[in-house]
Amino acid sequence: MLHSSIDRAAQATPPPVAQRIKGLSDRAIAWIFVAPSIVLLLAINIFPLIWTIRLSFTNFRVNRPNEPVQFVGLRNYLNILTDEDIWLTMQATAHFLIWTIVLQVLIGFSLAYLINKKFRGNDLWTTIIVLPMMLSPAVVGNFWTFLYQPQIGLFNYAVGFLTGADPSSFSMIGDTALAPWSIIIVDTWMWTPFVMLICLAGLRSIPSSIYEAAECDRASSWRQFWTITVPMVLPFLMLAILFRGIENFKMFDLVVQLTGGGPGSITELTSINLKREAFEKWRTGYASAYAVILFVTVFGLASIYVKALNKVKQR
Repeated sequence: MLHSSIDRAAQATPPPVAQRIKGLSDRAIAWIFVAPSIVLLLAINIFPLIWTIRLSFTNFRVNRPNEPVQFVGLRNYLNILTDEDIWLTMQATAHFLIWTIVLQVLIGFSLAYLINKKFRGNDLWTTIIVLPMMLSPAVVGNFWTFLYQPQIGLFNYAVGFLTGADPSSFSMIGDTALAPWSIIIVDTWMWTPFVMLICLAGLRSIPSSIYEAAECDRASSWRQFWTITVPMVLPFLMLAILFRGIENFKMFDLVVQLTGGGPGSITELTSINLKREAFEKWRTGYASAYAVILFVTVFGLASIYVKALNKVKQR
């Protein structure tokens, strides 16, 4: 059937076009097939980036399109880098980023290590653990907003049961000291399964013959863990950290649903602050410079990290 379809397509091709195609090299034919994807990539990704960089050097406001646009040079960048509020949002983002990665890696690797040990109900528990990752961040945000309610929230009652504290005596999303931890807990609950799956893939890629050889050398379980398991799973762990680091740096919807950046601005991450500059204050040129700075920061850190990851993989 495949050959008949090809024959029909060849017969339907006009002779002049067929002659031109027949004279093309394999490389030229490959470029013909790749060209539409490249054009689409340029239209969707590259052009908006170039346009954003251009706007970052102006005072353009999208809600005032009739006003003359002035070239302001590096003024937007200097204002951002010297703004104390911007640095506070950077600190809030760093606090959220570091703690979520640490908790997700520790818990995710521990769960993967346990699940890798074959036991009854292994597949069932794996499915249950992965369920949070399948939910939408907006749904998770609304779900945990009810759990965090001081009067009716199950989270407060669980904490009160374990500590003896009055469940209505504290509010996870209303207290300035607890609000940052509330979003960390939810993100850890939601995305630890992702880290677990990557670690589980790493654990199951280790040949059993290596452990058998270690047992012949009378290496203890603790020794096998640190000399075999951890080094061989480390590239997978670093890959999980890279994915989660990039995703959490641009975290937006989950935090908006939970705290909206509050109370005050204690949980206002850079993505939320950028949205307010662009679509509430309508400082389009300023927000474009802000976006470029964030892009360069993420791209630079990710490039350095990928080089370190490649060195680990080559060992």
